[in-house]
Amino acid sequence: MIKIFTLTALSFLALNGFAQGYHIQVHTPYKSAGIAYLTYHFGKNLNVQDSVAIDDKGIAHFDGKEKLPGGIYAFVFPGKRNSFDFLIDKEQEVNIVADTSNLDKIQITGSKEDELFQQYRQFVDGIGRQLTDERMAYMSSKTAKDSAMHEKRYMQLNKELNDYRETMIKKNPESMMAALLNAMKESPYLKKIPVTHKDSVEAYNYYKANYWIGINFMDGRIIRTPFFIPKLERYYREVMPQSPDSLIKDIDYRLLYARNDSNMYKLLLNWFTDEYINPRYMGQDAVFLHLFDKYHSKGLTPWLTEKQMETITKRAYMLMANQLGEPAANMQLLNRNDKPTALYDVKADYTVVLFWDPNCSHCKHELPIIDSVYRADWQKHNIKIYAVLTEYDKKAWTDYIDEHKINDWVNVYQTKQMADEEAAAQRPGFKQLYDVIMTPTLFLLDKDKRIVAKKLTWDQINDLLKVKLAKTAEK
Repeated sequence: MIKIFTLTALSFLALNGFAQGYHIQVHTPYKSAGIAYLTYHFGKNLNVQDSVAIDDKGIAHFDGKEKLPGGIYAFVFPGKRNSFDFLIDKEQEVNIVADTSNLDKIQITGSKEDELFQQYRQFVDGIGRQLTDERMAYMSSKTAKDSAMHEKRYMQLNKELNDYRETMIKKNPESMMAALLNAMKESPYLKKIPVTHKDSVEAYNYYKANYWIGINFMDGRIIRTPFFIPKLERYYREVMPQSPDSLIKDIDYRLLYARNDSNMYKLLLNWFTDEYINPRYMGQDAVFLHLFDKYHSKGLTPWLTEKQMETITKRAYMLMANQLGEPAANMQLLNRNDKPTALYDVKADYTVVLFWDPNCSHCKHELPIIDSVYRADWQKHNIKIYAVLTEYDKKAWTDYIDEHKINDWVNVYQTKQMADEEAAAQRPGFKQLYDVIMTPTLFLLDKDKRIVAKKLTWDQINDLLKVKLAKTAEK
């Protein structure tokens, strides 16, 4: 069954239309069969553009006052069990004759772009079967001669496919089909086999420099294909260095280039925001903060709703106070005797700030391990634990401390009254300052209380400390 999705939250993309409108007529073997859908590709999903009831003649009429942006669209039959793709660009008076019993023989008239698309699909289907046959024959070959023969044939067929694509691009350079084929291209590698580290670096730099060859970031048509988003994901997750500075520089360049096409600009900024608002790697939230400061806070995302902007703004303010290398926000909390105990009063070469709750199952598992590591190693290196209760159950907290004998930690808590007073005064609490969403959450601070690491597991913190201590010992 085909799943249809609508664009949501930060993936929302507004349509910019034109005056002429569109008319797509689809003839089906069904009469009054229910609702049919006109959808478009966006990333890995099909998103609904229009829906109509099939009339008593078996015809679905899709009409709109504004032209559709160019891209790959799909007609989805009632029941969402079958669909077929077709291309939409400048010509938008399209007539389609379709039969669910044989989707390979769909007749489409009124679109020269789609003629190219269907020609390409027919060619690929034919050569694809041959490639599969040669691959299977190669894998089952019993002699080196047979293997070599099938490998050679496979390479020839692959060359025919690439030549066909390049010829179609050259003959129709401004077409939607050319943009589509360029988006499908795999980026080239250096042909020589890397031997030295220098060779490997050169190969990587060549691949990265040529990754977007043929892709026009001013051509919004490619965003309505199944190929662009996966290509974007691969580049920023696997090809780009993952340092915030490198990412920010590259992202600003892409967005500057994409401003010439409003839909491309919206898609990229939305995708970058969504990608780094909850990043995969420590420190990459700096990328999100850069996006907020340079674009969102400057009013450069007018397409976002008030609720979406509120979500982005709240997230930004939660991250501003806990960036790597910056001084940690001080906390003036109470020990078990209700004596104020500030984070900055803790004198240590390193301080592990631990946010936890005695009723949290993960905490119950992790804290005894952390204490074992603390007693075995951290303590003798003047590493202290500033452990913050995240909820307000003081009895459960003190009972856990006594039962597990963690009295030599700096254990602190906040009363409900203290939290309410902070909220009333509109002062950020420790949960906001340290972006505490779940427990346990760990931060590592240096002797000056600057943030060395955040939101790592205890073993990652321990590994990092070993490296830091080893470097200190070498000096």
